[in-house]
Amino acid sequence: MKLIECPRDAMQGLPDFIPTATKIAYLNALLKVGFDTLDFGSFVSPKAIPQLRDTTEVLAGLDLTDSPTKLLAIVANVRGAETAIQYPEISYLGFPLSVSATFQRRNTNQTTAEALADVATMHELCERTGKTLVAYLSMGFGNPYGDAWSPEIVTDFTQHLAQLGVRVVALSDTIGASTAATIAPLFSALIPAFPAIEFGAHLHTTPATWREKVSAAYEAGCRRFDGAIGGIGGCPMAADQLTGNMATENLLAFLAERGQEPGLDLEAFSRARSAATEVFALH
Repeated sequence: MKLIECPRDAMQGLPDFIPTATKIAYLNALLKVGFDTLDFGSFVSPKAIPQLRDTTEVLAGLDLTDSPTKLLAIVANVRGAETAIQYPEISYLGFPLSVSATFQRRNTNQTTAEALADVATMHELCERTGKTLVAYLSMGFGNPYGDAWSPEIVTDFTQHLAQLGVRVVALSDTIGASTAATIAPLFSALIPAFPAIEFGAHLHTTPATWREKVSAAYEAGCRRFDGAIGGIGGCPMAADQLTGNMATENLLAFLAERGQEPGLDLEAFSRARSAATEVFALH
């Protein structure tokens, strides 16, 4: 079971800038917990995501000593990827490849064809520098724009990624549109069809629907889950009203119910949760 903590997603839509030192202290607390991966920042236009304009400074302040956690940075284009690969501390580059053409344009200012071309280039960059590209299939469970969506379309995108050699694909809810009825069939079909790909679930949810969503993905074979302490965050490019991330606390509760050991330092998690309360209470 892999748990990916996503403070980047929790922070990016907040209107008030979180001081760099505050970000660093919070991320360093998270690095002590033992998450598989920390989605810590992004190399994107500061005009698009002003909250994360200090990612380079934040990275310089992180204490990776004795932490098993790997770092993931989101990039929106090849230029961002070229910047991210310069940092040996970063293991993963994440790119939001949208199943919705409208959202691809809103999110990265690209057509689908341009985004797919960038994925190919970024994957090659990662292979050459010892990093791994994570392709997030955003709007993976539907979209609010009226763009075509079906399991077959998601499968076609995945097939393209598989042909490129992409090894990690996260189906991303983005706006909280998913239900157990859409989550379970997708993972049940994709996981056996593409055995070379590690599939993840990046689910946005309301407090009332988290359990059914996690359960559907888990029972269908998914073992890689993104979460954010407190369920904070959402994509500012997707909608005016943000739907929160999957709360990490809920993921841990779900695993405990099934007798699964997450391998985390729960005391460190408690301290990080307290730090999150202080960080996000400022906003």
